[in-house]
Amino acid sequence: MINGVKLAPSILSADLSRLGEQVREAAAAGADYIHIDVMDGRFVPVISFGTPLVAAVRKITELTLDIHLMIEEPERHIGAFMDAGGDIINVHVEACRHLHRVVQEVHARGKRAGVCLNPVTPASALEEILGELDQVMVMAVNPGWSGQRFIPEVLPKVERLRRMIDGAGLAAEIEVDGGVTPETAPGAVSAGACVLVAASAVFNDRASVAENMAQLKKALAKVREGA
Repeated sequence: MINGVKLAPSILSADLSRLGEQVREAAAAGADYIHIDVMDGRFVPVISFGTPLVAAVRKITELTLDIHLMIEEPERHIGAFMDAGGDIINVHVEACRHLHRVVQEVHARGKRAGVCLNPVTPASALEEILGELDQVMVMAVNPGWSGQRFIPEVLPKVERLRRMIDGAGLAAEIEVDGGVTPETAPGAVSAGACVLVAASAVFNDRASVAENMAQLKKALAKVREGA
């Protein structure tokens, strides 16, 4: 955490041939969470990770595992992802018919519950459930692929959510996922985000994980300094 902002590197862009090494590098560089993107080929076109990978990552780190379920009917699978070691279970409001029931189930297992909003889904979609949530994830790209460009039009939604949460005295954290880089991270934080997911900005062939994490931290430090 730097100045109250948590960093959640997403292994979607990691080199899976040396995943353990890269997760440990991220932890050593100051990651707060490890973000795991689960895609089913239905809610999004891509198929990615499942419970075996979550269980494998659980064995190599004590960091919070932030599970992002980009899947249809997430209520059918949340138990398996909690059993595998997930700490925060995030489901999409667009894919979950019985959202309150899912949140209750996650909390009954002693885990944290998050709900995700696609870029065009309004903040008002969470008005009736916001008081039950530990985290709200605002997608700053259309879900499905790493390396997409940040959609700046989501920032007013982050601001609205911050006003809703603070105005009601709630504790939910706002997470921004997608297109987060040293250039876009300051705007997300200024709008009200306190958790940032970064995939290709952390795991790439241009620099080491440590160097990339340092660049994100430097950008966030400047925001807090008012630079």
